[in-house]
Amino acid sequence: MDYESLGVDAQAVALALAVKEIEQQASQVGWDHPPTVYALVKAKQLLADPQLPEQFRGHLESQIQVNEEYLVAVVQEDLSTPQILETLEQLAWPEEVCGMAVSLERVSVPPEVEAQAPADSEAAATFFANHESREEIRICAGALRTGQTWCAIRSRAHDSEESVVEGSEMIPDLSQALLATFAPEEE
Repeated sequence: MDYESLGVDAQAVALALAVKEIEQQASQVGWDHPPTVYALVKAKQLLADPQLPEQFRGHLESQIQVNEEYLVAVVQEDLSTPQILETLEQLAWPEEVCGMAVSLERVSVPPEVEAQAPADSEAAATFFANHESREEIRICAGALRTGQTWCAIRSRAHDSEESVVEGSEMIPDLSQALLATFAPEEE
């Protein structure tokens, strides 16, 4: 996808590229992995660190030449949990983090199947997981402090680079949960 042609600013392009890189890395690892949370940090910030390894420095410098807002995704290993939405509700970021992203797998079913689900959440999860119309998907979504969001979705049934669907408002509830991690703390 040519992100620059979308008519968005460099920050939005940087977010889209970061989400795409996360999605590509997740596809290389394969399916059946727990959710992963990432802090998004501006490459320019990392370049200011004198202890940054030289090979990584060269990579960042080349990326900044392409997009001056280039973002680096930093895995938050201690946040890998199946209850990702509950984790997001507890999360707050220091100012150095300009964005965040998450990669997670879900089961999707048509609306008519969703309407048939049992009321109990555990029974509903089992119902969806075993339904013949289910589709397993990987969602990689990101958000910036500035309010911009981006999402990339890959279906297990159509597991190819060409089949990844991307956009800014694809999963509004997840986007809002990501943005909420940047809300000012209540006193």
